Amino acid sequence: MTTSVEVPVAEIVWREDLYPRHSPIPERIQQYADCIELLPPIEINQRNELIDGYHRWIAHKKMQQAMIKAIVTPTTSDGELDRLMVRRNAEFGIQLSQDDKQRKARQWFQALTDDVAQIASDLSVSERTVRRWLARRIKDMKADRDQKIAEMWLACYTEQEIADAVGMPVGTIKGTQWLDLAIWQKRTIFSTYADPDWSPPLYDVWKVQTKTNTTSHFGNSEASFIDNLLYMYSEPFDIVVDPFAGGGSTIDICKRRLRRYWASDRKPIVERNDIRQWDILDGPPPLHKRWGDVALLYLDPPYWKQAEGKYSNAAHDLANMDLVEFYNRLCGFMIECAKRMHAGARVALLIQPTQWHSPGRQVVDHIIDLIVALQDAPMHYVRRIVCPYESQQCTPQQVEWAKANRDVLVISRELTIWQVV
Repeated sequence: MTTSVEVPVAEIVWREDLYPRHSPIPERIQQYADCIELLPPIEINQRNELIDGYHRWIAHKKMQQAMIKAIVTPTTSDGELDRLMVRRNAEFGIQLSQDDKQRKARQWFQALTDDVAQIASDLSVSERTVRRWLARRIKDMKADRDQKIAEMWLACYTEQEIADAVGMPVGTIKGTQWLDLAIWQKRTIFSTYADPDWSPPLYDVWKVQTKTNTTSHFGNSEASFIDNLLYMYSEPFDIVVDPFAGGGSTIDICKRRLRRYWASDRKPIVERNDIRQWDILDGPPPLHKRWGDVALLYLDPPYWKQAEGKYSNAAHDLANMDLVEFYNRLCGFMIECAKRMHAGARVALLIQPTQWHSPGRQVVDHIIDLIVALQDAPMHYVRRIVCPYESQQCTPQQVEWAKANRDVLVISRELTIWQVV
């Protein structure tokens, strides 16, 4: 028997340990966020555990909604909840991939039921398919484990964290025997930039006609800039550190190019569950011995005054600091990271001069100030790359001001590169 209720968004329980899909779909969340008042109710059980409507729920969180409409369907066990989630997904959501269905068949067999016909019905596949999947259960379980180990290693988890996640003693995964490149063979063409659509950067102006990011997020780095930097300054399985991960562009490019990554943010967005939470005011990320494998530190921080109040109103938010503290905090972080990185590694900083939000509309050229402030740092200046915006970003008010004052508007960011010594 089902009932309709309104439930606080914060009280919805997400059983990530049961749900088969590994990551949300940011585009779907954004689509739902744009029409939040038209969405149908989500489905939960009597313990507020989500059965159906994950993306609708995340959209409500994104839009900071306090309440959400829900239909309550009671369940008697985790197994019933799990199978009901899968059925709803098949009926109303995006059909599970064959890999996800295989994983569910293996999880349910013996643990929940020996009825192959029931498993086949729940997963909308044939009994013959389920029997074939179960015959390979042990081999497939090992392959899944190895894949998870490799993916966690790519995301810079420690051996202990990996061991805990896959239920193995840490001693059994030491070394590189589980980093078989065959796991990544299908992506070798991308890791070496041999894909036919790739065009290497040839000039020091990187202009983007069309954004390559799949999601719209304030302060989100342009993915093509990161891709160019990986091409120029890294090799497969080098580590890339991005403490201002924003919408996750760095993660997406690193996965494609087989670079290891540590991506974090002071306040990770709800659309991504693969961005660590870390504030640069707490110092360099805890990579410990792995700092020696870091080839690139990529920084796209909140721009002074330009991002004020965009992320939070906290005084310790980098975007809300006065200019001197902004420089001190940013330079201090860069220096401490450079001390841990090997000679030859690069530090890349993307930032736009501040004009419209500065006192008197005076241009504050942050890169000039930062190059001077970092002249005694353990890294030396290499080059600057211009990354212009389109002129359409300027408002009519700004254009009229430029005309009246016989001045020009700043529409370019600069990507500055240092090399660690």
